[in-house]
Amino acid sequence: MSAPARAPVSGKTVAQHNSRESCWIIVHGNVYDVTDFLDEHPGGSKIILKYAGKDATQEYEPIHPPNAITDNLPPEKHLGPVEAGTVEKVVIKITDEEKARLERVERRPPLSEILNLHDFEAIAKLTMPEKAWAYYSSASDDEITNRENHAAFHRIWFRPRVLRDVTQVDWSTKILGHASRMPIYISATALGKLGHPDGELNLTRAAAKHGVIQMIPTLSSCSFDELVDGAQPGQVQFFQLYVNRDRAITKRIVQHAEKRGIKALFITVDAPQLGRREKDMRMTFEAEDPHEIGKSGTEKVDRSRGAAKAITGFIDPGLKWADIAWFQSITNMPLILKGIQTWEDALEAYDKGVAGVVLSNHGGRQLDFARSGIEVLVEVVEKLKQKRGITFPNEKFQLYVDGGVRRATDVLKAIALGATAVGVGRPFLYAFSSYGVDGVDHALQILQDEFEMNLRLLGAQTLKDIVPDMVDASNIHSHVVSVPGDRLYDSNYESMQHARLKDAKANGKL
Repeated sequence: MSAPARAPVSGKTVAQHNSRESCWIIVHGNVYDVTDFLDEHPGGSKIILKYAGKDATQEYEPIHPPNAITDNLPPEKHLGPVEAGTVEKVVIKITDEEKARLERVERRPPLSEILNLHDFEAIAKLTMPEKAWAYYSSASDDEITNRENHAAFHRIWFRPRVLRDVTQVDWSTKILGHASRMPIYISATALGKLGHPDGELNLTRAAAKHGVIQMIPTLSSCSFDELVDGAQPGQVQFFQLYVNRDRAITKRIVQHAEKRGIKALFITVDAPQLGRREKDMRMTFEAEDPHEIGKSGTEKVDRSRGAAKAITGFIDPGLKWADIAWFQSITNMPLILKGIQTWEDALEAYDKGVAGVVLSNHGGRQLDFARSGIEVLVEVVEKLKQKRGITFPNEKFQLYVDGGVRRATDVLKAIALGATAVGVGRPFLYAFSSYGVDGVDHALQILQDEFEMNLRLLGAQTLKDIVPDMVDASNIHSHVVSVPGDRLYDSNYESMQHARLKDAKANGKL
């Protein structure tokens, strides 16, 4: 039996509850009493108090999944809809810093000058809101693993073949039996509206155009159904799942995804607790008001995980191998475990009968000094051949890698070593944060062009011709030890340049 509908609350009444002692806010046309939540809010109380008695939707929407407030506040704190036409419009004051950022946005180079995925990152760093950049770019602790994810690809070298007819080359493939024009998929990444008002819909639209598969995240800014509805007829989508402590909720989510036509379930298994993402944390500290902390008497409130903590409190740290059978009982979708980091766990996954694993360290955002997915791939292929006699790529148990990919050559190295496909995440966030859907479209076209060129240069007509003998991965396990840099040598080295912002005068601003 559903709860009776609440009577509308006037905006004038809401406006009276504008203090720490009684704090109401409006989100998406509904009124909520968040007084008791102020000191628990991982983003600090200052940002909530800024909107006390007002409509907070504009601030709330980019950094929370649509259902975050309804899931985290008890029902008695849901006060009902706000009375139409009675809410005072919140005047957003544009700071000098924001004015400077918007001016930099106007100076973005045209997409024709964006030559690679690195360029998107360079422009996004200069043009994104600082909070968004901190969330997207941050990684755990000293960010060693984050950097190693990319560096590991540099320890693998090609052994190209020549005098082969490569007039026609084809880099299409199948992922879990579904056609993909490239051996990549768009990895699940949270909070797309931090970077662009259309959020993850930018990815949905570009994926359709380029014939690649989007993995919908549990923590998307857009609702799940909005992203499914935004897909083209026949467009394939996967779903990434954070497992809820409440298994009834998890079951409902999984079965709804299957009913809506999702083709595979990627279960995240590397996040029983969030890593310390210090760039994100610093944004939280800067957003808090020391005076308000003192007033609340809660100096010891733990806000050490920044924006990410606000949206992940539901994740079950008790998830275990025995739960795999339960997932197999509630859905017919193929199950893939996302976040496998050793051959032993890959073997366990194979023995449990799942469809595959993603060799991943969560983009370097969880355990620092975890090895790269590409390094783990080498040992998984070797050990599963020894232990179970299987070779890769393998249709019945597929291996995927993510983390650190910036070039098609990174992907082709993984394909040569036995991966079915590779997940790409942050580069597409940076692409739509700086250029919207056109940015993602251009990023995917860059990869298409790189695949075409590199297949020819490797002497491969198709991905089946990208074989282990085409790479030398003998140094993949040799981790470089950090030593003091040669400052004089480095100061003389002229670095390659990123795409640059246009000159202000050339942009018509004197």
